[in-house]
Amino acid sequence: MQLYHKYKSHYRANLSLAIPVVISQLGHILVQTADTIIVGHFAGTVPLAAVALASGIFSIVLVIGIGISYGITPLIAQHNGRGNFAECGRLLSNSLFINIIAGIALFAFTYLASTFLLDHLDQTPAVVKQAKPFLFLLGLSVIPMLVFNTFKQFAEGLGFTKQAMSISIWGNVFNICLGIVLVKGMFGISPMGVKGVGFSTLADRCIMATVMCIYVFRSVNFKKYLKEFVLTNINAEHCLQILRIGAPVALQYTFEITAFSVAGILIGIIGYKQQAAHLIALNLAAITYMMSSGLSAAAAIKSGNHFGNNDHQNLRHSAISNYHIVLAFMCVTAFVFTVFNHVLPWIYTSDSAVINIAAQLLIIAALFQLFDGTQVVGLGILRGMGDVNVPAVITFLAYWVVGLPVGYALGFPLHLGVKGVWYGLVLGLMVSSILLFIRFQFISKKYQDKQVMSYHGD
Repeated sequence: MQLYHKYKSHYRANLSLAIPVVISQLGHILVQTADTIIVGHFAGTVPLAAVALASGIFSIVLVIGIGISYGITPLIAQHNGRGNFAECGRLLSNSLFINIIAGIALFAFTYLASTFLLDHLDQTPAVVKQAKPFLFLLGLSVIPMLVFNTFKQFAEGLGFTKQAMSISIWGNVFNICLGIVLVKGMFGISPMGVKGVGFSTLADRCIMATVMCIYVFRSVNFKKYLKEFVLTNINAEHCLQILRIGAPVALQYTFEITAFSVAGILIGIIGYKQQAAHLIALNLAAITYMMSSGLSAAAAIKSGNHFGNNDHQNLRHSAISNYHIVLAFMCVTAFVFTVFNHVLPWIYTSDSAVINIAAQLLIIAALFQLFDGTQVVGLGILRGMGDVNVPAVITFLAYWVVGLPVGYALGFPLHLGVKGVWYGLVLGLMVSSILLFIRFQFISKKYQDKQVMSYHGD
């Protein structure tokens, strides 16, 4: 009880900021969730495996783009905390430029992947055939997604989080409705299969980008921040400021997601039913991850505000309260995964073999919930303080030096199969979580001690 009263004000402040961010963050993963459910029930297991293959590769593109777009948020929070309003508009101009260029480059990568890479991954030919057009359409949708994210991260950095949440909710409703129509073939439209959800996702992200852009430019909340916003106001200094944070953050997410994507490809070698089960379990875990990621984004904003104000005591209290919140949330989701491990996969497919494999994986997913939540919150807190390079190294070591090699060893030489691969991923998450918490403790105490010494020196 004493602990609760110590952090009570921070719990309330963080949750009021985080809940809309969590819901809008869910928008990214719920697009893929909707695609998966629609294909699983209306198209079959092979198309579901195609979605798994394409989504695994696109996840890399998705998190690189999201990571780069995150570069503006802590900078906006810090400048807003210092009252440098004009600088926020300049940063927005440069962030939009960077994200459009990044979107074009990431689309080029997915085009090459859909044209050449998929044929050389030793996957089931029927799966590859259906994955190619779907991956191409997902790649094209990354450009409007990053335009949306530019304005979303700008608004959230200033503490305006509810609008992106509303846009994400309605965008997902539109995506689900259009996806069902196109996949199943309704109102005179021929059934499109996997391509149908690709087209619905592209249309959804174009509409969301347009609406978010209109909101930022028409709202009175941002008038004082946009006075220096000019599309041609691009300079190297501001771009480098954003990329110094955005690029390492993109690497952090890339190291984690590529490990999971490579794990999916390895599981695809075992069999397409295992691959489909991996997608289901990973998608359910990704939903809780994106909710924790929303809390992480809010933690970055709060720590950025406190860091900009040089208030390191409140920074530590706010950060620790975020750890408490994510641990409580992940305990609940771990319980749900354990109790309903045979029920949840049914949402995605009626294939009993796939459901049984996915149910086993959800027990493992229940274990890594705690580590997954705490490591992503740790990344957000450190990002708000501008500490991004060391966390990038930590994530590389955790997933590529520990997690993936151990998963491969357990899955193949030791013949534990898909479960062995997942055990390795759990170990990687645990290493990342522990090392990031140690890093937070070291950095935050160093700044707090320096502030105390400066105060006594004065």
